[in-house]
Amino acid sequence: MESVWDGIDDDAIMNFLERLSFSDLCFSSVTVPKLLQNMQCQVPFIPYAGCLTQMYFFLFFGDLESFLLVAMAYDRYVVICFPLHYTTIMSPKLCLSLVVLCWALTTFHALLHTLLMPRLSFCVDKVISHFFCDMSALLKLACSNTRVNELVIFIMGGLIVVIPFLLIIVSYARIFSSFLKVPSSHANNSTVKETIMSLMYTVATPMLEPFIYSLRNRDMKGA
Repeated sequence: MESVWDGIDDDAIMNFLERLSFSDLCFSSVTVPKLLQNMQCQVPFIPYAGCLTQMYFFLFFGDLESFLLVAMAYDRYVVICFPLHYTTIMSPKLCLSLVVLCWALTTFHALLHTLLMPRLSFCVDKVISHFFCDMSALLKLACSNTRVNELVIFIMGGLIVVIPFLLIIVSYARIFSSFLKVPSSHANNSTVKETIMSLMYTVATPMLEPFIYSLRNRDMKGA
């Protein structure tokens, strides 16, 4: 028996998942190889240029995951709330535009912090009390005024965290709202239960990923 879901092309979904997986792999690869190398050295070190490069890609891939989750949340909203118009709304052009927008926003944010770092002068002690070149660790080594850097971190960091979170919450709230509006006379009880269970691992899990990553980073910093 065919349904409206049978006519939905999953290319957009798979493209977002592929890019999210790639971003997650690169996010771990930014710090782990150098960390393993330093564990084998008696005197761990990293060049200043390499430190800035590591910081840039750490911010880039970390932010890219958040924005890709927003794009995936919008994709889930369209496919569930407007299944008949999904192929029209989520066209290849729109999917490409969303991916390009994610890359542009993350590039701007990561590049902004990276370009602000060389303006600082550092003290004689250049030992970073961290397992990678974190911005907060670098700012503690600076002898010059770091007020501009801290202000940019506060403003941009808040926007990068709050805006994707709110957009994801809004899209998922609309999804749950659409299910609550389904007339009981047209809804099969078992089908609704299966749909809700599917939503738990297709919607709730991606929604919690940013919090999982933040907790993981905090535990790694504590270690």
